[in-house]
Amino acid sequence: MICPHCERNLLRKERTGNRCTHCKRTYALDPKTNPLRLNDLRVRRITTALTDGGRIAIVPDQLWYALSRKRLRDSDFGQGCLGGAFAGAGFVTVVALFAEAPALLPASGALLIIGLGIFVARVMGAGKGIPPVGREGFPALVLSPWRSVYGGLPPGVLDTAASDTGTAGAAGQADPAGAADPAGATGAAGTTGVLVCPDRAVVAFLVADGLPARHGLAVVRTPAEAAAVPSKGPVLVLHDTDADGELLVRGVREALPGRTVVDVGPPLRTVLSLPQAVPYRDPRRRPGPADLRILTALGTYTPEELKWLGQGWRFPLVGLPPARLLAVVDRVAGQVSHGADPDRRRAADLGFLTWPEAAGPDPAGGR
Repeated sequence: MICPHCERNLLRKERTGNRCTHCKRTYALDPKTNPLRLNDLRVRRITTALTDGGRIAIVPDQLWYALSRKRLRDSDFGQGCLGGAFAGAGFVTVVALFAEAPALLPASGALLIIGLGIFVARVMGAGKGIPPVGREGFPALVLSPWRSVYGGLPPGVLDTAASDTGTAGAAGQADPAGAADPAGATGAAGTTGVLVCPDRAVVAFLVADGLPARHGLAVVRTPAEAAAVPSKGPVLVLHDTDADGELLVRGVREALPGRTVVDVGPPLRTVLSLPQAVPYRDPRRRPGPADLRILTALGTYTPEELKWLGQGWRFPLVGLPPARLLAVVDRVAGQVSHGADPDRRRAADLGFLTWPEAAGPDPAGGR
């Protein structure tokens, strides 16, 4: 790896204990020991791309996805066992032939079958899309070592660890969870509308940019909280592309009959058609049979899409390029808050004003 300080190419023996033997300085991340195979220079490069050269601030969850994306494309399932099984089968076969010990051949065959089984499982996608480091573990495994070496987070990354509600402490922003209180300032009477977003990290990101305040939006996390806001304005629903997100829009519309509800989440069909949109799986959050029946009854999803949702696949909001996420939500909020004409408002309610079919390149995608 390259030393982030003196830029010397370091062999493994030249960087014992995350310390460069040339400049004697400590670095945070070593690709040989970090589960995401990160180094400090890569973290800096990806952070610069995500923040648009420092123009916007991002949250750690957005950095987590960008740094995990390369690993999400591939599967580590049985990676070490695969080579070991084939090598073992070959070794046992050679020994059996030269030692004239045919009794060893069944063992060789068993190892070969194991290797073929692992290979087929990898081809079928076993282990693919499962993050090697979850969102919850990212701060401890990546951000804590970085903070201990450099005294803070990478430039442009908000410190949301100040509270478990997503406080953007480093940027001096107010707690976004406070915006989710219908009785709070942003939920006061006269509010232009409501933004429903269950992801605290995304709320922190939007609040840091000032988007809810700019458009007079009360920020809440659930349909019940949206119903409690004293506003008759439109309701924007921003969600991950997954079964929970699809059901959230339905829940908001049921909780607020007669209100204009705009689905601002990336459409499932669009996400599945974009090569740069890398989804991931969370086996713990697979939808239950009842939820799948509801999604099927909607009649808006193909069998392939229902299977995708049922397997627990999802594309998170934090996976969208931050600048693009801001631009799209800002555009839709502006159209709604400034009173779009009836035709455009009906179109927004159907959801096709939210995310264009043709997406631009992901600035952090080429790695």
